[in-house]
Amino acid sequence: MKKVIAVSVIALIALALVPSIHFAHAQEKSAKQYINLRAEVWNEFFRMTTAAFTVGAVVSGTMIWLVWRFRESHPKNKNPTRWEKLDDPTTGNYEKEGH
Repeated sequence: MKKVIAVSVIALIALALVPSIHFAHAQEKSAKQYINLRAEVWNEFFRMTTAAFTVGAVVSGTMIWLVWRFRESHPKNKNPTRWEKLDDPTTGNYEKEGH
């Protein structure tokens, strides 16, 4: 089993590296084909910033909803649960409550 995994990993590495090496040597670069690294860095920065703000907005919205939904003054939370009715839950009898 270890041999199969080792051969699979080596094959995947070869499949990943061979095409990139081939294309790197096959194309000749002219002056117009060079990448403007400053523009690419800013592009990645703005992409990651957009993703971070999106994730942050979703997380913040979820937290606000959770706090609003499960607040103590919510109408559904007015009645205490069957566990909150007991003075000391460790001494209570749970057989009569359906457990």
